[in-house]
Amino acid sequence: MTDVRGAEPRPDRASGRTLLVGCGRVATRLGLRLAARGEEVIGVRRHAGDLPAAFRALVHDLDAPLPSALPAVDSMVITLPPGREGTPGYRTWLDHVAAALPAVPARTVFVSSTGVFERKGAAPVDESHRPQPSSPRGQELWEGETAARELFAAVVVRPAGIYGPGREHLVRQVRTGAQVDYSRRTNRIHEADLARALDRILTMADPPAVLHAVDSAPALLGEVVAFIADELRLPHPPRAAARHEGIVLDGRLLRSVLGELEFPDYRSGYRDLLGRRP
Repeated sequence: MTDVRGAEPRPDRASGRTLLVGCGRVATRLGLRLAARGEEVIGVRRHAGDLPAAFRALVHDLDAPLPSALPAVDSMVITLPPGREGTPGYRTWLDHVAAALPAVPARTVFVSSTGVFERKGAAPVDESHRPQPSSPRGQELWEGETAARELFAAVVVRPAGIYGPGREHLVRQVRTGAQVDYSRRTNRIHEADLARALDRILTMADPPAVLHAVDSAPALLGEVVAFIADELRLPHPPRAAARHEGIVLDGRLLRSVLGELEFPDYRSGYRDLLGRRP
């Protein structure tokens, strides 16, 4: 086993073996795209679960070092959520992955979150803006991005407001009549477009160092829940007191990389999502 921290990534992308560090909904959707092209997919997850039969599963809690070497891979995608305060986090987890890999993958993608930004205001935030997080969650995300760059020269993808089948938080809020902060600025991305973006980053010759995965329609939260309520023919949810101002994210770089989104705004995305429901 070779500790690869500080090594340079290989300049070539090999035949197609991808390590998914974390295998939640997004990583599984991405892995299925890769497997459908005949690529080998290896998924590392904390608990045994129903991974697709096309995946090779490695069950391990990254709080501890891996007991044996990981296989050599040409690509790696890290989709781990931030750790809880007082427990191991990204630096520990990624150190353990680095120590178990025989070589740095030719391409690594670290999926962070636009939650790394705590700047507020209506001026759009793009990839040139440097996060300056102060909350524990924001700081943990920033530390994860930093560790992924240092260890694997990772491309950082920051999605916002992921939604899709099985990710229906706003739909449930409308159905239950929960209070909503109508004035909060929000951004989102459909899970299908996020998986497409990750796939594209894995295969393009010269990806951007940072990519904000957001659609082309930032909107006030009130606009989104009102649209969902109208589609469901339900009353608009009651207003909650304003708490978070929110930010507006610029998604032009994503569209230059990916082209037209399958779901370019919340209207098309939620219409499709609600159409899947019985």
